[in-house]
Amino acid sequence: MKKIITMVVFLAAFNLSAQNFQFHYDFVREHPTLTFEMFKPDKYGNTFTFVDFDFNADAGISQTYFELARVLKTEKMPVGLHVEFNGGLGNGDFDGDGGLDGYTLNNAWIFGANYSKSNAVWGFSAYAGYKAFKDAGKANYQVTGTWYWNIIANKLTFIGFADLWSENGLSEKTIFLTEPQFWFHLNKSFSLGGEVEISNNFAGYDDFKVRPTVAIKWNI
Repeated sequence: MKKIITMVVFLAAFNLSAQNFQFHYDFVREHPTLTFEMFKPDKYGNTFTFVDFDFNADAGISQTYFELARVLKTEKMPVGLHVEFNGGLGNGDFDGDGGLDGYTLNNAWIFGANYSKSNAVWGFSAYAGYKAFKDAGKANYQVTGTWYWNIIANKLTFIGFADLWSENGLSEKTIFLTEPQFWFHLNKSFSLGGEVEISNNFAGYDDFKVRPTVAIKWNI
């Protein structure tokens, strides 16, 4: 379950660092996911990272997915330079029999350009780049857009992202993934809400999938 890779630029409007934990329950996959996110802006751009822990095994964590993104941008630059790394590990031992049948998620680097615009009420960010997979025989790409909308100030927020990318060249099938989220803010520390993961050709499935979650978020 990929989370929002650029809460990033929305928070840049306020020039604040932010980090949070999210605990989601996926009704279709029938397992929880714990996510940690961190965003930190500075005078040379911003850094964003997150890690997902899927709990779909008798022994505990079944899969971990990690992203780290850096946008290099100053006030004089209309467009930022985007660099990103993705990767992860999985545990195939879902039955807890002790078998060493783990796996790795294919590492990927993304190099591209980022554009964003934001204020206290709404904002968006978009980047397009070359996506380099380990041992890939063809060139690949990724295009990502993110957004936020503070529908009711300090109470209700709509945020999300949409990804489109290839994994085996421009002539092969593409993968689409979006995860819109609604959050109702109980206070500055805790929010209740959830997301709907909508995907096509994603995570080993060759068709369209819709997977809703319910979640709690702790802002720290």
